[in-house]
Amino acid sequence: MKPASFRYVAASDVADAVALLTEHGDTAKLLAGGQSLVPMMNLRLSRPGVLIDLNRMPQRNTIAVEDGLLRVGLLVRQKEAEHSPIVLAQIPLLAEAIAEIGHAQIRSRGTLVGSCCHADPAAETPAVLLALDGSVRVQGPQGAREIAASDFFLGYFQTALAPDEVATDLLFPIPAQGTGSAFLEFARRHGDFALVAVAALVHLDAEGAVQGAALSLAGVGPSPLRATGAEQFLIGRRAEPAVLLEAARIAAQGIEPTDDVQASAAYRTQLAQTLVERALLIAASRAAREVA
Repeated sequence: MKPASFRYVAASDVADAVALLTEHGDTAKLLAGGQSLVPMMNLRLSRPGVLIDLNRMPQRNTIAVEDGLLRVGLLVRQKEAEHSPIVLAQIPLLAEAIAEIGHAQIRSRGTLVGSCCHADPAAETPAVLLALDGSVRVQGPQGAREIAASDFFLGYFQTALAPDEVATDLLFPIPAQGTGSAFLEFARRHGDFALVAVAALVHLDAEGAVQGAALSLAGVGPSPLRATGAEQFLIGRRAEPAVLLEAARIAAQGIEPTDDVQASAAYRTQLAQTLVERALLIAASRAAREVA
């Protein structure tokens, strides 16, 4: 299929993109990687009157560490982040999650910022951003602001981004030393969206007790969610298999997935428990090696 007719405009910088959004309002869409938008346009599920191309903007493909945060710029491709020495050294959880996104061809064009703005509830990057208590830096007519991940994802394909704002960076806090992490997901076929995905972080003290934990799940609701009950249960306990199994049960009890053509709610709930348990086991073992 072919998209409906539209006007194409290339933004020269972020300020220009904001001005174009302000001028054209709801009829405009931003194009970065296009791995979600273009198929939707071809199916005519999205019919923008104006397509604003961001790919000609300079210096927006940077991955950098700033003040304890990993900053990923607007035009950083998923493949670039997946293989970035900075990402691999500072937040291996992010690289592990990116490797699960679609296929190599998709990751070579898709952007991390674009994935978060698309806000598919089964997407990998939003789950990692939420688990790390990250944020999204945006710019609009009133200037720049940061939106916490916990406030950014509002529901199915909905975010707190205003119609005249451009997301310019993702900000990922770098985990403390002694933290292990793991990302697991299950899909019907390689490259499909996950039925359930789990991002887990476990921070151990020198005695092997859990000092901190973070768990986020994707594919089990209208947006990624934190398993706060399971996180709180783990604090102060040793990361033993029985403890991690109970945390997984608590996490599964805290979700309310719905039936759809891919899986029943009951199946997703059981799958979530299994993946959380496995992810916690892996994260805890990696954390143990860090503090050994």
